[in-house]
This record gives sequence, C-alpha cells and structure tokens, in this order.
Amino acid sequence: MDRIKVGKIVSAVGIRGEVKVYPYTDYPERFEELAGVYAKEEWLEPEKIRYHKNTVIIKFRGVDDRNSAEALRDRFLEIDKKDLRQLDEDEYFIFDLIGLEAQDQEGRKIGRVSDVIQNSAQDLYEIEHIDGKKYFVPAVREFVTDIDINRGIMKIKPIEGLFGDQEEV
Repeated sequence: MDRIKVGKIVSAVGIRGEVKVYPYTDYPERFEELAGVYAKEEWLEPEKIRYHKNTVIIKFRGVDDRNSAEALRDRFLEIDKKDLRQLDEDEYFIFDLIGLEAQDQEGRKIGRVSDVIQNSAQDLYEIEHIDGKKYFVPAVREFVTDIDINRGIMKIKPIEGLFGDQEEV
C-alpha cells in the first residue's frame, strides 16, 4: 500500500511521552481526524493533540515517558494513500505537483516542478529549468494559469526577466 508522509517527529517534549511533530500539511488539525499513523512500520494511535506555533504536540498511546518519545525522533509519520482527505477544487497535494512538467502558455517546456516551498504569503513552486538552474514562481493565478495533474502539466506565465534574458524559454 502506498503511504504518504504527513509529518516528522522532531523531538520529545517534557517527560510524559509527548513528541513534537513538524506537519507536512497546511491543515494540521488533520491529525485529530486520524485513528493512527505509521512511524516506520509501527502503528501509533494519538491519545492527546495540542498545537504550539507551527508544530503539533502529540501524545501517542503507549508512549509514556521521555525515553520512549526520544526513540521516535526523526521518524516520518505516514498514512495510507486511501486515507487522504478530500481536497477542494484548485487544491493539490504537494506530492502531485512535484515532477509536473512546467510549460509556458504556448506549450513549450520550461522545466519541471522540483519542490513546493510553503511560505506565509503564498507557496512558491521551485522550477528546475531546462538550463539546469532553479527558479521560483509564486503559486498565484497571475503566474500559474493551469495545473493538469492527469496530463502532468503546469502552465506558467513567466514573470518578465524570471528566466534570465532569454528571448525564448
């Protein structure tokens, strides 16, 4: 079964077995909706969840002291792909965006989406250009005019000068 990373345990918190999780989602409350998560092959069931700044503090059932929590450090938390939440129209999972072919409005290849940088203002799509350099495009309709996951294409209206002084992209 395909699993999707939803977070990473970055440290233990306190002495009662809580862990600090960096969520890989813009909807961290999702952890409250899950019956459990995988950490490697270990199934962990959340017992208590709270939030601190941009992290999630989770107490898992059976993880009752700092040593047990420390043993989970650096583990990725995963769920089965079938358990992903439904997205609204014009929402995408990051893993669906990475690898898309970036094209200009005329359908010419610009490069590939190599990463999505989550930013407070808006996400940035990192485009690995055909020249080998990496460029960042704001994830706004003004610059990203179409995303077609099924065809594997992201249409970009390049910002003037973004890809250097090239006449054509």
